[in-house]
Amino acid sequence: MIPTEDASARKREIEEKLKQEQETLSFIRENMEKSDQLTKGMVSILSSFESRLMQLENSIIPVHKQTENLQRLQENVDKTLSCMDHVISYYHVAKDTDKIIREGPTGRLDEYLACIAKIQKAVEYFQDNNPDSPELNTVKARFEKGKELLEAEFRGLLTRYSKPVPPILILDAITVDEELEVQEEVTLEHLPEAVLQDIICISGWLVEYGRNQDFMNVYFQIRSNQLDRSIKGLKDHFRKSSASSGILYSPAVQTKRKDTPTKKAPKRPEHDSSLSSRLPSFFRKDDVLDIEIDSYIHCISAFVKLAQSEYVLLTEIIPEHHQKKTFDSLIQEALDNLMLEGDNIVAAARRAIMRHDYSAVLTIFPILRHLKQTKPDFDSTLQGTAASTKNKLPTLITSMETIGAKALEEFADSIKNDPDKEYNMPKDGTVHELTSNAILFLQQLLDFQETAGAMLASQGREGKVLGNLQLNLLSKSKVYEDSALSAIFLHNNYNYILKSLEKSELIQLVTVTQKKAESSYRELIEQQKQIYQRSWYKVTEHITDRNMPAFQPGTKGFNDGLEELCKIQKVWAIPDKEQRDSIRHAQRRVVSEAYRAFLQRYANISFTKNPEKYHKYRPEQVEEMIERLFDTSA
Repeated sequence: MIPTEDASARKREIEEKLKQEQETLSFIRENMEKSDQLTKGMVSILSSFESRLMQLENSIIPVHKQTENLQRLQENVDKTLSCMDHVISYYHVAKDTDKIIREGPTGRLDEYLACIAKIQKAVEYFQDNNPDSPELNTVKARFEKGKELLEAEFRGLLTRYSKPVPPILILDAITVDEELEVQEEVTLEHLPEAVLQDIICISGWLVEYGRNQDFMNVYFQIRSNQLDRSIKGLKDHFRKSSASSGILYSPAVQTKRKDTPTKKAPKRPEHDSSLSSRLPSFFRKDDVLDIEIDSYIHCISAFVKLAQSEYVLLTEIIPEHHQKKTFDSLIQEALDNLMLEGDNIVAAARRAIMRHDYSAVLTIFPILRHLKQTKPDFDSTLQGTAASTKNKLPTLITSMETIGAKALEEFADSIKNDPDKEYNMPKDGTVHELTSNAILFLQQLLDFQETAGAMLASQGREGKVLGNLQLNLLSKSKVYEDSALSAIFLHNNYNYILKSLEKSELIQLVTVTQKKAESSYRELIEQQKQIYQRSWYKVTEHITDRNMPAFQPGTKGFNDGLEELCKIQKVWAIPDKEQRDSIRHAQRRVVSEAYRAFLQRYANISFTKNPEKYHKYRPEQVEEMIERLFDTSA
């Protein structure tokens, strides 16, 4: 049984908790009621707001649509006004551009082209929208005027700034320095860069909008004139510089080709110095002719270099499909002038050959050689030009080869037919001018071995020249009454020919057709020596046993003969020292031995009271007299 006191306490506790729960429930109920009231109020407010929004929407949407329409209308008005302004501007183009068009494009090309573009658009507008309007004719006329002034500017710029290339610059461009491993390319600037860009700009406009090709004709005419003037300026430079300074150039542009002379005067073959005064004028150095040859050769090289440079310039200015034709026209004047000059050289050579002046070929071969060397560059430069243009150089080369061959052929014939003129024979029996001229002629041709050497060898003309020369010399030798002098003459000439052949490459050409040429000449030389020695028999025969009377030795006849021969032969000449010494030595030995033997045989025989009358000379004196033979200075 629970104590009463504890039960009371438990009851009070439960009642207390119940009371608290009831109070909490009452609080919750009150809050719920308040929340319901707030919810009802909020619902009422939202319903009212929704109603108002619907009213606002119903009011705003029409206004918005009206505003949108107004904006669209405004935009249309703006566009219309803009179009009207644009159209109206076309009607004002002629007036707005009048001053700029009249003043022209000089100094303000960009502004001028922009002005032309406005006029062009006005033309297009009126053609599309109002083709019958007077404004169309006005802007068309203004456009044509603008185009005309652009063409004039194109011509003016080319004319003002196209200058002949200075000769020194051309020479730098075509000359190769053999001491430099890498050649520095010389650029030929024909137009200032700013001017070139303006010309390119105008050309581009004329091609695209001008619809007129006349400017291409203007271009080639102006540049053609400058090309021709540049080459003529180089030619004048040669004449003036050589005239003022006396500097001469050999006939060749310096290149690395092995057979091309340098700017030193070409070395002439060695020959008897006494002959130089007897050489005909066409074998003496003709300074004027050298200059003309050299000038022409340099002009040929200059043409190639300048033409190449012109083509590079042309490709920047002229449309591609017109470039070859324009270039062909551009180079014609300069090329024709060069070919005409070449034809004149051939014609002059032909006239000279008709006068039997065969030295004309010496002007042909240096030029011919250079033309052949230059032909690959020529062909490359003229690629794409007309066939008639390409054929000009080959035609000139053929003409020169023909006249060169003719000169060689007729020169060989002239050697054969050279007359035997007594007054023209050397009194001292030395080398005849015909011999020296023939050898000199052949040697000079060897300077152009690739051109003339092959021509000589292929036809055996050098052998023909020498064979004809030998026959003619034999004929000429008969002019001499003294057979000994005739022998000396032939000896000198044969020896000169042999030595000349040996000193040059002529011997190589000769042996192609005459394998024993060298030994043949040596035999001829020896034969003439023997013939000469026979002239002393009439001296030594006086002291031989069979002609000696026992009572009166013939030394008087010996003395007279010795004196006479020494007097005569002293003035004869043997220019070759080696041959001269050899002949003297052989003759001295023969005569001295005979004389000494004679004196020894008759030393103890007394046949006169005046032995000095017969024994006039001691052996040493006889030897000295013979030693002075062929010595015109003694």
